[in-house]
Amino acid sequence: MNSFALVGNPNTGKTSLFNTLTTSYEYVGNWAGVTVEKKIGDLKDGGGQLVDLPGIYSLHPLSRDESVAAQYLMEEKPAALINIVDASQLERNLALSIQLLEYGQPMILGLNMMDVAKSRGIHVDPALLQERLGIPVIPLVARTGKGSTKILDALKEVPEDAAKRLKLDYGIAETAISDIGELLLNIPELPDHRWVAIQLLSQNPVILDALSAKLNMEAVKEIVGRCEAELRRTGLSSSLAEWIRAVRSGYIEKLCAAAVDRSAQKPHNLTERLDAILTHRFLGIPIFLAFLFLLFKVTFDWIGNPLSDWLDGFISGSVSGYINQALDWAGASSFTHALIVDGIVAGVGGVLVFIPQIFILFLIISFIEDSGYMARVSLLMDSLMEAVGLNGKAFIPFIIGFGCNVPAVMSARSIEQPKDRLLTTLLIPLMSCSARLPVYALFAGVFFRSHQALVVLSMYVLGIAMALLLCKVFSSYLLKNESSVFVVELPPYRLPQGRSLMRGTWEKGKGFLRKAGTLILGGSVLIWLLSYSGPGGFGVNMDDSFLAKIGGLMAPLLAPLGFGTWQSGSSLLTGFLAKEIVVSTMNIIYHVPNMEGLQGQIALSFTPLQAFSFMAFVLLYTPCLATVGVIRKETSSWRWTVFSIGYAVILAYLISLIIYQGGRLLGLS
Repeated sequence: MNSFALVGNPNTGKTSLFNTLTTSYEYVGNWAGVTVEKKIGDLKDGGGQLVDLPGIYSLHPLSRDESVAAQYLMEEKPAALINIVDASQLERNLALSIQLLEYGQPMILGLNMMDVAKSRGIHVDPALLQERLGIPVIPLVARTGKGSTKILDALKEVPEDAAKRLKLDYGIAETAISDIGELLLNIPELPDHRWVAIQLLSQNPVILDALSAKLNMEAVKEIVGRCEAELRRTGLSSSLAEWIRAVRSGYIEKLCAAAVDRSAQKPHNLTERLDAILTHRFLGIPIFLAFLFLLFKVTFDWIGNPLSDWLDGFISGSVSGYINQALDWAGASSFTHALIVDGIVAGVGGVLVFIPQIFILFLIISFIEDSGYMARVSLLMDSLMEAVGLNGKAFIPFIIGFGCNVPAVMSARSIEQPKDRLLTTLLIPLMSCSARLPVYALFAGVFFRSHQALVVLSMYVLGIAMALLLCKVFSSYLLKNESSVFVVELPPYRLPQGRSLMRGTWEKGKGFLRKAGTLILGGSVLIWLLSYSGPGGFGVNMDDSFLAKIGGLMAPLLAPLGFGTWQSGSSLLTGFLAKEIVVSTMNIIYHVPNMEGLQGQIALSFTPLQAFSFMAFVLLYTPCLATVGVIRKETSSWRWTVFSIGYAVILAYLISLIIYQGGRLLGLS
């Protein structure tokens, strides 16, 4: 089966095109040597598989994500490359295209965002580009799918070898390219020797590492040294890598001068006008916070709560009724009946009722990503992040953490500096993930019903504030960072397509459903068994159960925080498996038929101040089991993994202590 590779700069519509060209896709483990997920999809016409390479600006990597592309081209040989470029930013995007053309494999250039270019008054001539580059050039609007069928048709017609290989004249460096090419003659299974030679002259670390044991590196250094000496003598350049970039830039400049007409370009487009407001130095962050507040109003007050109430009634009414009838008809024992109804239905159902709110949250996050606003948020936060020891790029994993901490930790791989990457990984668990949302919804719905959105927003802001504070502390004393440059691609604002939004929402939300069917289900059964059994046997009173004994050990420690009961202790302990299980545990402990009953029990067991303290503790205390696992995997260190748990528990205790005891002093108890 043919394998094709999709390559392009970040924010050029690569993901949209991948989704359009493939029927389905899956993550098939990681790329060799790194923890970057490998994404492969089946082409719609059955013509082969499409490999989605991480978004890169160059084959010369700065991060572990970017090294994947060069490693892939070095070790594997795709039948063809699909290079997607932004037609409105063609000159910058072609820097990668030239490197791919030199690779020598058949290639298709997807000229995406033609609609954006047209709206800006930029005219690109695909026919001239095709003639000059010698490859198919196909105009696209990937987000609507326009032109995608032409890509599929072109893939069917790609020759086994490239019809025309781009060969730039590197002048003085040509001798060095030929000399290195001769050194490569005896090394089997290499890509095009000229391409490999140019990568070696450019000091590409991935290529150097791949050939270090196969090639005489001293001879390569000698060739590079001679060439650089000649470049300096003639005054052309101070380094060989710089000279190669200059030759490519000159070629691209001439190509764009012929193929791109900017005579009708508009001075101020919609994106620039929106950026003047949304990324304003003083207004930008308040606008972002207002947007978050609106997000939570939609998630809770306007749409989420009514849908959750309906789902709760359905689960506690129709579903529970049918299950009870089925168990009675089957003659199930009292133990089986209690296990299924009081354990599984109560535990899993108590979490499933929050599906509407969680999916609405994911839908809005997908909208933020697809609209182009996500990159602006990281730019807005850059100066603030820099003041505490990171840069704006670290804020993107923080935002992803609002959905789930696990992919957020994994996304930190794109950060170049190792210490920045580690610091970001350690702080991501402070971001309020969707798993905490059921806890917020439960307590805010009981004690702060008229201000739910504001209270939930305060949890998110508290998490960000604690992350920034600890970032300053850790970067000053534990992980002193090297200076780093923040570069982010700002895509044009666009209205997301419904299909893309639905797919993005489903990809984020299905993990929650998967947890409900596995981890939460198993946890609910375990919790129910602990509540059903005790030192006196099975069917004991809840207060005499093993669960009460375990929770009772923690109760004295939690008393200064305002929730020193065995019920709270048990819920927090089981919450280590998954934060949603906090609500499942409470549903089982209080033995209530529906969410309204649970809210009534919570209202009797907590005061508003205690509830806020409890919510803050759930926000900040130990990461869940899955997050701990991925932190261990990403850091390759048990020391940092244990540290991430330890500091979070201490922080949660101190903040909840301040909230509760401070509130009592202010007479809020």
